[in-house]
Formats: sequence, structure tokens, C-alpha cells
Amino acid sequence: MAHALETVEECKILIDRPVLTTKVGRYSYRIERKSSKSSYSVSDGVKTVTMPIRWAMGASSAIGQTYLLERDGDIYESRVSYFSELNGLGPTLGSEGSTPSDINEAAGRLMGRDDKLRCFGCHATNATFGRQLTLDKMIPGVQCKRCHESAETHLSARLLDSFELEASRDISKFRGLSAEQVSNFCGQCHRTWEEIALQGDLSIANIRFQPYRLAGSRCYDADDARISCLACHDPHHEVSGKPVDYDAKCQSCHGGGKPGAKACPVSTEKCVTCHMPKLELPGAHHKFSDHRIRIVKANEKYPG
Repeated sequence: MAHALETVEECKILIDRPVLTTKVGRYSYRIERKSSKSSYSVSDGVKTVTMPIRWAMGASSAIGQTYLLERDGDIYESRVSYFSELNGLGPTLGSEGSTPSDINEAAGRLMGRDDKLRCFGCHATNATFGRQLTLDKMIPGVQCKRCHESAETHLSARLLDSFELEASRDISKFRGLSAEQVSNFCGQCHRTWEEIALQGDLSIANIRFQPYRLAGSRCYDADDARISCLACHDPHHEVSGKPVDYDAKCQSCHGGGKPGAKACPVSTEKCVTCHMPKLELPGAHHKFSDHRIRIVKANEKYPG
């Protein structure tokens, strides 16, 4: 998370790949690095639009990166992004399948105020205060103080109006929070159950929003910290990709530690490979672990 936002000067993907190109429909894209700067161009064969890249959204070691461009003081989201699986560029998630009306729209999406508040608020530190952008004070990436502040500070400068935690509780004491409280805290960026439920999106697009998915699990208990985000994930370290690393977490309940939590009759190892299937999100070039923990049935419809 410390590299959730990178400056162009420090972006390893752009440093290691000085030229990136792709073609989407009738538009050709090119990202080119000179010295410590990178430019982003789109051409239809007649006209070319070029903008400097200001920030890379997404860590170099992650699924991919989307680039934030600047023109005339406005910020745009690049219409193509880098994907690790492709080792190259592809349509930015959400833009695939749509046809730009002109070359300006083909270059990228103009970001409104709310877009910038959400993106910078989640990918950086000190980027927002209340409903104001404070990019002059911004530190790229999720640094310590982004999470380890008092609830009063979070409530006075919250990114999302729906974020609610008891004002008397110190967020630095995460061990005292219930599963629901942790989900609401992490959900500021990973999306809360309430936010996704209100949107009514039951498609596979919601697989990225882990607090929402987790709440639909058969074993979810809002008051039990053993099913919270922090029970399985240490935000100070990279997420483990080894299924065996999560077995002890599952067995803390299903190994007899919780009344009513049945033991699996098949195995006590690599539980997540069966009960948290990895599913492909179209356009993301990546399989996400579905956090809706369940007994998966063959050819079942996606449980939105």
C-alpha cells in the first residue's frame, strides 16, 4: 500500500519500460520516457494529443497501473493502463468496449472533484482534508498516518460521507475493533457493504470490494474479530499468495474454536483454494480471490 501512488520519477514500470505502445480500435497509444519524465500520446493517424504523466496509480508490483495525466490544469485518467499479466498496455478497466467520440475522449477521462477526492484520498496520504484536495501536502502511497490517526481526525477530514466510527475510539488500537468496524474502516477505500449494496451492483465487478463480499459469507459474524480483514491480512506487508498461510485463520473457528463452526470433512489444508475461489474479472487481466467464503458448487452462478 505504501506504493499505491507513485510519482513519474520513481515509477519502476515506466523506468524499466521506456516505450510502451498499443492500439485500441482506430487509436494508437504511446508512452515514452525521456530523462525522468514520461509522456502519454494518442493518435488517430491525423491528429495527436500528448500529455505529461504526473502520477502512476497502482504499485509497480501490483495488478497494474493507471496513469494520471495533466492538461491546462485539469487531471485526466488514462484510457489505457499497464497490466502485469500483459506486460504491456490495455484498455483501462471500465473503458473496455466503449467507443470514444473524438481523440480527446480517446486520450482519457476528465476527472471531476469527487473522482479526485476518492482516488488521491485512497492512494496517497495527506491528499485530502474534508472535501478539499491538498495535493501540495500529499505524500504518495498509503503511509502510516493515513490509518493511524484518531477517529476524531478521520471524522473531521473523512473522504466519504458514509464513513462512521465511534468518535471516542482510537483507530491506532485496531485490536479492539469488531469485524464490522474493521470492514467499515478498510471499506473507506475497499468499499463498504453499505456502499455496494446501495449501488445494487450484483455483477462480478463487485469481486474487488472485499468488505462487501466478506459480509455475504456464511461464517461472517459482525462482532467476531476472527473474521475481520485484519485477522488474515497485515497491512504492513504484501498479501501472501500461499494458500497454506491462511489455514490457521480458518481453523481458529472451524477447528473447534467456535461453537457451531463445522469442521470441513474434506481437508484442513489450503482451505481458501476451495472456499474462496479465484475468479477472473473481465478487463482486469487478473483473478481475484472471492471473499464471499462458501461451499462452492460446480458451475454455480456468481453469487452477487
